[in-house]
Parts: sequence; C-alpha cells; structure tokens
Amino acid sequence: MKLLYKSLLLGIVGAFALTSCDSYLDINENPNTPTESAASYEYRLPWALHYLQAGYEIGASVDTYFSGLLTTTAAREGGASRWVLNASTRANNIQQWFLVPCGSNLKPLYDRAEEAGAYHYMACAKFMRAYGFINLVDHFGECPYTEAFSEATAPKYEKGKDIYLACLGELDEAIELFGKTQEAGAKPLSAGDNWNNGDTSKWIKLCYLLKARWLNHMSKKAAGSYKDGKYDADEILNCLSKAMQSNADNTVIRHTDTNGNTHDVEGWDETVDYNTIFSCVGMNNNRYYVTKTFYDNLTNFDGKGIEDPRADKLIPWVRSKKSANTPAGIKWNDEENWRRSMGVDIVGDDIYSNGTGPVAIAYTVDEKANNGVTYTENSWYCSTSNAARQGDTIYVHGKSSSKGYNNNKDLLYRVGGANVDGSAVSGVFSVRPDAPTYFGSYWEACFIKAEVLMRKGDNAGAFEAYKAGIKAHIDAIEAKCADWVSGDATLASCPSFAPAKQADIDNFLNKAIGTKDDISMSKIMTQKLMTELWSTEIWSDMRRHDYDPAIFMNYDKPKYYLTHGTVLTYCPMGKSPRRLPQASYETSYNVESLMEIAQYVTGADKLDIPEGGAWYAANDYRTLPVWWDNTVD
Repeated sequence: MKLLYKSLLLGIVGAFALTSCDSYLDINENPNTPTESAASYEYRLPWALHYLQAGYEIGASVDTYFSGLLTTTAAREGGASRWVLNASTRANNIQQWFLVPCGSNLKPLYDRAEEAGAYHYMACAKFMRAYGFINLVDHFGECPYTEAFSEATAPKYEKGKDIYLACLGELDEAIELFGKTQEAGAKPLSAGDNWNNGDTSKWIKLCYLLKARWLNHMSKKAAGSYKDGKYDADEILNCLSKAMQSNADNTVIRHTDTNGNTHDVEGWDETVDYNTIFSCVGMNNNRYYVTKTFYDNLTNFDGKGIEDPRADKLIPWVRSKKSANTPAGIKWNDEENWRRSMGVDIVGDDIYSNGTGPVAIAYTVDEKANNGVTYTENSWYCSTSNAARQGDTIYVHGKSSSKGYNNNKDLLYRVGGANVDGSAVSGVFSVRPDAPTYFGSYWEACFIKAEVLMRKGDNAGAFEAYKAGIKAHIDAIEAKCADWVSGDATLASCPSFAPAKQADIDNFLNKAIGTKDDISMSKIMTQKLMTELWSTEIWSDMRRHDYDPAIFMNYDKPKYYLTHGTVLTYCPMGKSPRRLPQASYETSYNVESLMEIAQYVTGADKLDIPEGGAWYAANDYRTLPVWWDNTVD
C-alpha cells in the first residue's frame, strides 16, 4: 500500500502551505511554493488534524445508526439501522482518509519537529497515529500497523490487541511530549493547532480521556492490567482524574458556515470549514429521522413523564398550522406554528416492508389532489401512491440549510423552495454546518466514570458522575443554541434553536433521571448513548453491551431484520453487527496478509465460507467481534 499512499500524497502536497488556523485552514499567500520535502511541520499539522477528524466523522456518520436511535431511507445509513449489513459501510473512507492525507504525513511531521525541538508537534504526531490506528481496529478488527507506512507494497496485518497496546504506548509518549518545554526557536503549537489553539493542558486532558475510553473498551476481558489486555478499572479512574473536569476543558472543533475557499483535496472537493456531519447527513434529504426509541427516551425517560430539555434540539421541527385534523400526540410550540416530528417505529412496526420507509414530506403552494385527498394551498403532504404512507407527514427529516454552502438566508431548510418560508424545517443540533464537533468531552469522561464506578459497586459515585455528564451535555447544547440565536434573532421563534427554560432543565435533572438509590447500568448507558451521536463510541458501546434491550431503554432489534429472510444471510439470527468489511483495495491487493491474519481472528474458522473462498468474503463476516468485543484473550 506504500506506493498507493505515496502517489496520493504527491497530489495533495500543495495543500500544506497553510497558515495557523485563525480562519480555519486559511491558505497562505503563496500556496504553491512548498514542496513535499520542504513543507514545515506547522503547515502539515492542521491538515493532518483535519483529515483525522473528518475520516473519523465520516465513519461515525454510519456507526450512529447501529444504535437504533436514528433511521433513514438511504441504503448505507439505513442499512445500519435495519441491520442490512451488505448495504452499510464506509470502509474505504475510514481507512483512506486516515492513511493517506493524515497518516502518511505523520513521520515527516514528527521528524522535522524533532529536528527543531518542537516537542508539542511531535506529541500531536504520536496522538494522531494512536487515534487513527485504534479507529481502524475498532472498525475492522485487524489492519496493517508496523508496516503501514514502510516500503512494503503489501503490509502485513497485525492482531487488534497488539495494535491497541502499541497505540496506548504511543499515547503515553504523546502525553510526555506535551508536558515538555519546546526548544528555543521551535514554532509554538498555536501556529498549527486549530483544535486546542496550542493549549497543551487541553491536549493532555484529551489524551487521558482517550486512554480511559480505550481501556474501557476492554470491559469484557478479565480484571487485570491493561498492559496485558485486561480490564483495568483502577487505571481508567486514574486516567479520568487527569482528563476533563468541566466543559471548559473540552476539545471542541469550531466550524463555520462561510463556504470558504479552502477545499478538501482528498476526493470530495468540499470546503473544510463546516461540520463533516453536515456533509454526510445534514445537507442530504431524508438522511436523519428520529426513531421511536430515541423519541421515547427524550420525551419520557425512565417513564417519569418529564421531557428532556434536549428533545426540542435533537428532534426536528417543521413550520406548520394546527388544524382539526392534526394527529394527537404531536407537540406544538406555544404559537402553534411549529410542530415537532414523531418517532419512526423500527422495532414494533416494519415501516420499510414496502421498500420505502417513511415518505419525505412535500409542500404545495397551490391546492393539490393526491391519492384521493385534496390538500389546500400552502399545505404539507406526502407525494406517494401508497395510501398507507400519506400520513408520514408526522415524520420530519433533519435536513439543515446553510448560508455559506447553500447560499440561503438562514439555517432553516425550505422544502418548497428558498423563498417559501411556510415550508421551513429546522434541521437538528448536531448536523448543521457550523455545529461544533466535540472531539473530547467532559460528559464522556463522566459517563465512563459512572460505568466504572457502577461495576465497582459505588452507586453514589456512579450517580454523581452520571448526573454531571447529563448536565454537561445539556449545557453545551444550550450554549450553542444561545450563540445561534444571538447571531440571528429570528431563529428564536423555532424551538429547535430557542434556549430551554432553566426551570425545565432543573426539573429534568432533579426529577427525571433517578437517584443514587435507583441508579442502574441501563440509565447510565442509555443517557450516554444520547450524547454520542456521530461518534464511533455509540457503536462501541452497543457492541460492548451486546445490543441488550435490558441495558438500552426502549431498544430492540429492528423488525425489518427479523422479518426479511435475505437480511439473515449477512447477519444470521443470534448474531449482530460487529465490524465493517475490509476496504476494497485491501481485498484486491493485500490478500496474502489478510489470509494469514485469519488464524488470530476469533470465529473466522466458523464462518459460512464457500469452497475456495476467503474468510473475509464470507456473507456473515461482519458478525465477527473485534478483539475487545469478546472474552477470548
């Protein structure tokens, strides 16, 4: 693969002529001057960070749908929500976006920083190596590591456990390097760091959070030292004591909605200033629908009948007019000119049985007849010949608009056309172009701590951490909503943007989430899941807890999976989604290495492999657990 990575690198070399990130990867005055051999470490860093983050988020844009919280009619993401495993993957993007524009630049970045005594840049290189390779293991189970950037044209595959432990060592090196004082003349980290603006204390906290995250992945292993691949609860807690202690410590990637002139050169040719999830989900029709599982957890957590203040921000809204025919149960704002989506039931109802799923809402300016129903002017309807789906107007997709990319007047997407204000839909918090990416958060630290303490029998400590995590996530959402409204006061009329009332937040935290006396792993993991949208951790947690309905409230296997026999070809009954298939160029050009690693893959010898076929091409290959997802050492 070395030759492939090198050839692609030559095509992007000019992109490293970038300044520090005051204006999000702005181009230098003379971007064509540097060559690959001359590109300095401070110019390499922001692009390497960008592709690390973007590649991760592209994968997470599918991973999220394995949680059962969202669904879509799209084949790839919908395949994840319905367990149609032959239709759902981002394998090539996940591997390519790390290995090519990020990974292939880490050694030059490290070496040139070392020559200059720029220890903090060296630390970033070590951090990115660890993050990128562990992300590959979390998705694929095994991958090239030691030889990934060597001269080998077919780098050998290595065991996931070995890669994990090596990456944890690289993370420790990063922590040590972030703690050193740079040599005189070295570029300050702030010159190339658009994540934490050169704040090494934040970087160290991020490293410790990630170490705690990755050690917690080993929860199925026997207790012992993490250095032996065991579950090390005490070391996790030690790491968390050095990780984020409040939202002020978060690593937050701030995006803008400006449609800047700096473009991705990896293949999509899109501007790099906006949120990757907007690119994957938010700018696309029908890519985001909340499920009944998510809806119920947000509106009636633990059966307390108290709505979560985040519900209005994570469930889409549509501008509408209440009438006598409006279905019961739909929430309206006080003025009754915005209504909120209902949740799509993918557990109890096979809404996809006719191959379509929820039909997207449409808007007619003029009176219109459809399927025997006459809609008045300025009405919502569903353009379908299926009478059973005409009522799908109760489901609102989460498409977002943008002022930069779409050149629209605000963040509301108008289904009937840019100037048809009555046809506005709100989008949702995390898929908008300028929604922040929380690459390392205090609330994740809290939820990991709550889980570990729960396992240790410290219910009071677990509840305290659990409540702090919920509050931190609410606070972050509220802060960004306040920012949106301050920038455009007209958005305040839409409940998706309007900050929640403090009394409602307090009521939820004090009365809806339980107490130290009734804290449970189910409450911890259900709440954690709702904060993990667009993170691979959402799938990691589903796998660690075996998709257990006793752990994840209101969750169960999708009915489509249970009722469509062809789906069982790829995910037999009793199995579940555990990994992604290997990237196509690995199965085309690195076959020998893939065949050799099979002896170390638990369950590979039990796959339904056609005679003469490869284990990684078996239909049920994706049900094999990655190394930390089983009790086998």
